[in-house]
Order: sequence, then C-alpha cells, then structure tokens
Amino acid sequence: MYSNKKSVLQLVALLKAHGITKVVLCSGSRNIPLIQTLASVPSFSCYPMTDERSAGYFALGLSLSTAQPVVICCTSGTALLNLHPAVAEAYYQNVPLIVISADRPAAWIGQMDGQTVPQESLFGSLVKKSVTLPQIVTEEEAWYSNRLINEAILATHHHGRGPVHINVPLSLPLFEFSETALPEERVITRYEGLNVYDRDYTGLVEKLNTYTKKMAIAGQMNLIYLFDKKSSKQLYKHFVWFAEHPANQTVPGTPIKNFDLALHSFNEQQKADLAPELLITYGGHVISKGLKNYLRKFPPKEHWHISKGGEVVDLFGALTTVVEIDPFEFWEKIADLLTVQPSDYARRWEVYCKREEAPQFPYSAMAAVGALLSSLPPSCALHLANSSAVRYAQFYPLPSTVEVCSNRGTNGIEGSLSTALGYAFYSDKVNYLIIGDLSFFYDMNALWSHHVRSNLRILLLNNGGGEIFYTLSGLQITSEAQPYIAAPHTASAKVWAEDRGFAYLRVENEEQLTQAVTVMTSPEERSTPLLVEVFTCCNEDAALLAAYYEQLSKSV
Repeated sequence: MYSNKKSVLQLVALLKAHGITKVVLCSGSRNIPLIQTLASVPSFSCYPMTDERSAGYFALGLSLSTAQPVVICCTSGTALLNLHPAVAEAYYQNVPLIVISADRPAAWIGQMDGQTVPQESLFGSLVKKSVTLPQIVTEEEAWYSNRLINEAILATHHHGRGPVHINVPLSLPLFEFSETALPEERVITRYEGLNVYDRDYTGLVEKLNTYTKKMAIAGQMNLIYLFDKKSSKQLYKHFVWFAEHPANQTVPGTPIKNFDLALHSFNEQQKADLAPELLITYGGHVISKGLKNYLRKFPPKEHWHISKGGEVVDLFGALTTVVEIDPFEFWEKIADLLTVQPSDYARRWEVYCKREEAPQFPYSAMAAVGALLSSLPPSCALHLANSSAVRYAQFYPLPSTVEVCSNRGTNGIEGSLSTALGYAFYSDKVNYLIIGDLSFFYDMNALWSHHVRSNLRILLLNNGGGEIFYTLSGLQITSEAQPYIAAPHTASAKVWAEDRGFAYLRVENEEQLTQAVTVMTSPEERSTPLLVEVFTCCNEDAALLAAYYEQLSKSV
C-alpha cells in the first residue's frame, strides 16, 4: 500500500516513469510516507542505510558504478545536513544523485519544533537544481509539483551531470497508507538536439504524423528568418501558425495574428473543436491572455517547446517535450518528415480569423493606435510599450517589414521610453514608439539624455490614468481606491518635450488625429524628434473596449 500524500505519490510515480531503479533509504519518522511508498514499488531496488553520511557516499558509489541516477531519501533536520559531504563530492564528480528530504511544513520552521532546520535550498550551489514541493490541495498545486519534480529529475543530466535536491514538506497525519496504485503522471522529456537518424528520436518523429490538428506559436523574437521555400510550403500546410507582432518575421508563410479576436467570438464548442492535439512553441513571451486561458482550458495532448537553452517552460500547463535546438534548425529538419496528407485544421482557423476584421473605434486611444499602424511606412521600427499600447496594437495588421520591439520579458511599464531611445540611437530607420501616459511619465527622465535623435517619433496615449485597470475582469474600482489603483492625473508632456527639443503636437479629436498621423508618417527627414500627445477619456476608452468585446462574443 502507498501513502495517501499526493506529493509523495506524484514524486514516486515520476521517479519510476523516468526510469530510476536504485533507491537508498535512511531511517526516520518524517520520511516514513516516502519510505513506505518507495519500498512498495517492485521496480525499485532499495538499500537500507542508517548513517546518512555513509548512505550518501554509498549512493554515490552506486551511481558511479551503474552510470545511472540514484535516489537517497532521508528524514528532516540534521539528517539532511549529514548528506552535505556526499552531495559536494557528487557535484564535483558530476554524479547524478537525487536527494529527497522529508520536511516539516514551512509554518513550523524556526518555531522550536523537533528536527527542523531550514531545508529549502540547503545545498546552495552544490546542486544543479533544488525544489520544494507544495502540499497538494488544488489542481494548480498538482501541476506545479509535477513540473518541479520533472525539472529536478531532468537537471541530473542536463548540460553535464550532477546532484539535485527535492524537499518534501509533509503534514500530520503521516501514517495513512490507503492508496493501492501510483497515479499516472505527466512525464516531461528533454531531447538535446534532434538527430533524426538516432532511434531514440523515432517516437518523436512518429508523433508528428499521428496528430491531425497541429498548432505552432511563435513568441517574441527580435530577428528575421527566411525559411527555405520547400520547407516553408510543407510547414505551412501542416500547421496553423500563430504569431503576434513582437514575433517579427519568424514564421513560414503568413501567420494568423488576430487569433485573439476570433477566440473572443467563439462559443465553447468551437473552442473545443479547434483546440490543437499537438502544440509546438518557440521564441519568447506571448501577449494574449485569451490564448493562454484557451490552451489551459483546452490543453493539447502534447506540447513541445523548442529552444537553444532547453529550458522547461510550461506556459499552458501541458508541456510534454523540450527539444534543445535552434528553433529554425528544428523546423527545417522536420519539414521533410511530415509525410501524411495535411488535414483542413489550419484552413479552418484561417477561415474563422479572416472573418474578424480590424475594429473601427470612434476617437479613442485604440483609434489612435489603429490610425498610426495603418499608415506606417513599410520599413521602420515600431516600439510598443506595456501595457495597453502593446495590446491595442494586436487589433491591427502590420506590414511584415516593420521591426517590432517591446519589453515583454517582464512586461513592466518602466523603461519602454529609454529602450526605444537606445534602439533608435544606432538605427538607420525611423523609430516609432506607442506609449501610455503612466509608462511615459514613469520613464520621462529618458528625454533628459543627450542621445535623443531626430529619427524618433512618439505617440503618447494620455487618457489621464491607467485605463487597463478599468478593463480587468471582476474588478470594480471604488472611489476610495481609485487614486491608488488607476493613478488618475492631469499631467501633460508638452513643456518637458519641447524643453528637450521635441516638436510637439496636441490631439483632442479625430480630425487632429488624422493630421498628426500624417505628420508622424511623413517620409521627409525631420531635424528634431516628434511627440504627438493624444488626449482621451479613460472611462470612455474602457467602455468602448468593453462594448467591442461584448459585440464579438455575440457574433458567433
């Protein structure tokens, strides 16, 4: 019988699934749920040891002899400290030890309870990965725990071998053993490279031709990649391709960019029917909350993430495979392996998304973004500040020749202006920045710099506060809280911009907006940088946006 502790069941199931077979067990009470469960697995060879210091070295020897990862499990407190010498030796000999320690719940650390020391990250830099598992109650905690365990096991042989530490807090009661079977757990596999002639990759290649509904998502990438024409044709037929503006030219063929609008218009049945079976992602961050929520609710059977670093990134909660390779090398390699007849899956997505035309807003912050994007010269750089500006931009199409930059690594509002200035300083193109008022004023000292060139043109959306806070689902901002959440203000950039040598235009209506956009997108070279400040009403912008999304949801 197995322990009824969900984290214990999950951990032991994943150790087994990853092919671990040798386990050294040190006696104790807090780790009895682990001992009982590990010892009950027929495929594990278990070795009892009392002295943790000796046990650590015994496990080290087992791993050296077999060239396989070995588990060593101990109780809480100083028992774990006694493993330190063996862990250090394993680190410097590149030996894949998996140290599993039972622990008290975090609430009882430092409270004079017995056998307690701070065990989280105890080994510091002497392990390749250290994780502390949650005590699982919710589905999110189960997903999180699964990911942590997979990450730790994978780290034993990633970019060289070495030890890892998995800390397992366990609450009372400890001695309930009512489970008769281990759970089926998601296993994350990492491939280092992609050798299509290696039999270890046969299963991966076969899966490409098993699924008929295949989706590819390109995240943010600040580069241009031109696919081989033959490969591009193959890939485009077999996958539906999603990419937002910050992905730039990193997709074969023409990607779908307005998928977010389509998702708002779908009913639940359409969403389920169009959910992918196989999802492949590459590149950096994705902006769309709608896409994230969609793929978390309707997860693919498999999710492969492709990256040079081979990191475990489980954005949609369904990651099964990591391929450590340059994404474009991966795509070029698999193009010729797509042997089955493509389904109509990609075309169905295209039909739906072509129905969703760019919105036509009356005068508003959204209309200002649309006016500029529809008039941009074909060869320019576009900087999109966080947070409303970058989201509004996704409503509208862009020429593929426009370079798009955005600080989506952390999504903070600070630094967008400074980043655009730095980029424009060494750019031979006209650089446009679309930025909201809070983001601009937060970073206004950037204009104090002596490195502002005349190739910079700024569209400042000033609606007197953080409009995005008025659009958050479920949030009703009270009059008492409004000054502290939405940061309302009456500031203008006019004096500061003109003082710093900018030409300045003020926009308060649609006619002035049209004139200002004409000036902004003029091909004539300017002698000074330009700032266009568009004044709108925060509440009106939010209301227009809400009405638009409501209309979309009724357009099914």
